[in-house]
Amino acid sequence: MKYNKAYKYRIYPDNLQEELIHKTFGCTRFVFNQILAKAKEVYEVEKKNKIITPATLKKEFEFLKEVDSLALANVQLNVKKAFTNFFQKRAKFPKFKSKKNNRKSYTTNSVNNSIRIEKGKLKIPKLGFLKIKLHRLIPEEYIIKSVTLSQEPNGAYYVSILTEFEADIKPVPVNNNIVGLDFSMKELFVSSDNQRADYPRFFRILESKLAKAQRVLSRRKKGSNNWYKQKKKVASIHQKVKNCRKDFLHKLSTELIEKYNAVSIEDLNMKGMSQALKFGKSVSDNGWGIFTAILQYKALFSGKTIVKIDKFFPSSKRCSCCGAIKSDLTLSDRVFKCDCGYIVDRDYNASINIKNEGLAILSV
Repeated sequence: MKYNKAYKYRIYPDNLQEELIHKTFGCTRFVFNQILAKAKEVYEVEKKNKIITPATLKKEFEFLKEVDSLALANVQLNVKKAFTNFFQKRAKFPKFKSKKNNRKSYTTNSVNNSIRIEKGKLKIPKLGFLKIKLHRLIPEEYIIKSVTLSQEPNGAYYVSILTEFEADIKPVPVNNNIVGLDFSMKELFVSSDNQRADYPRFFRILESKLAKAQRVLSRRKKGSNNWYKQKKKVASIHQKVKNCRKDFLHKLSTELIEKYNAVSIEDLNMKGMSQALKFGKSVSDNGWGIFTAILQYKALFSGKTIVKIDKFFPSSKRCSCCGAIKSDLTLSDRVFKCDCGYIVDRDYNASINIKNEGLAILSV
């Protein structure tokens, strides 16, 4: 069976490469808006989905010939996908891309080995060989399908290399080696083995430093050199929080996947939770959504199992000892006390229920 896996690296383009990357960013944004504008005109008149090709724009706009044609072709596919999602009522009407967007990116495909790693450098069409930080190697049998170049708000450049490989990944029997994870606002999760993630809350650690940097930015004249310098400092703090969070979540998820054959988690609506309970910063800080996504793909490549429990399952209100439901349990009750005499930490009780429900689903 064929699988896809992406590898992300930091790249260091020289001045000429950097100039061409920014030209490509601008051209892909321009083409996206042009195609979308034409498609919008047709839709408003005929109510049809008609997408023009970038080739038709090159006759009028000669500068589009300077950049990678496959990058522009991918833009056409993106507009087409956005319109398809709109017509099938999966998304709203596509929006035009703004030049002010802090994060810029474009995707190009590998044709006849046009994208490859050679002598510690990355070869990309139009750009040539790029200096890259290869902190991990891509196996030789993996085929490079495409790359996405991006620039973060702090100015750093990255490349995400999408690969394809064939593997016979056999499912690992659960054999009752399963753990239940209950989401915790403070600690990320509490497991059915009473393990606590002890999430460091990186955003809270750097929140005062970020606030100070943002106050300085607000006093700078917008568009001035000092404003751009300070804006980069603010972006660097955000990037540090992001990197620390991902590093912690990757290490923690690897530990869980190596230790257990199955992981049972709740299918939570984190956006709704952050809005309803007014815990926006705390919910965003611990990155539960990122954590579950990482768990799923690592489990897939390891043959392990991820079981998602329905979000309406009463994991917190059910007694893990006798099964009784305590309907009057409030969010402020941190200790679960059942009429049967069972007294336990609320989150630990919920994690046991999540584990048991996961076992029940797997046994069906």
